[in-house]
Amino acid sequence: MLFSGERVRLRKMAIEDVSSYHKWRNDIEVMQFTSLSLDVFTYADTENFVKIITGSHNSKGYMIEEISTDKPIGVTSLINIDYGNRNAECIIDIGEKDYWNKGFGREAFQLLLDFAFDELNLHKVYLRVFSYNERAIKLYQKLGFSEDGRLTEQLYRNGSWHDVILMGLLKRNYRLLMNTPESGAIVE
Repeated sequence: MLFSGERVRLRKMAIEDVSSYHKWRNDIEVMQFTSLSLDVFTYADTENFVKIITGSHNSKGYMIEEISTDKPIGVTSLINIDYGNRNAECIIDIGEKDYWNKGFGREAFQLLLDFAFDELNLHKVYLRVFSYNERAIKLYQKLGFSEDGRLTEQLYRNGSWHDVILMGLLKRNYRLLMNTPESGAIVE
């Protein structure tokens, strides 16, 4: 499956993506914003992780590609998909640092949210973000996410304790913000 925006497209993650993802997964500067642990992963670790994500019924992993160059620049996923309760956790990593702060993450995340709400007919998506990641928090708020809770001093990083903020987004709130009608078979 392929989703396209103006500058990026999402395509299903495949085993051929292991080398790109492995590079990002072991870049401390990239992972400090999304990973609770800053472990170094072997290539086999990353390969196994990609196999789990791509083979799971409860996960949808996508590579983010810049359309003009076909270059993979990051990854975004829906994980822990609960089809019965119609919710999922979402994650995004822009691994190529040259693409930070240029709107690529927002466009990719909007494509993922459109898929979650329109194709999977989810009621809610949620995420975890570190309190020091102000850039991501602002993006999530612009997309309609609000704080659902907070794990106080859950993360020790760079000599200080930081909160992990839990944020959620309901389909109806996303549709209101994006000014688009709801779709899907189930009325909310």
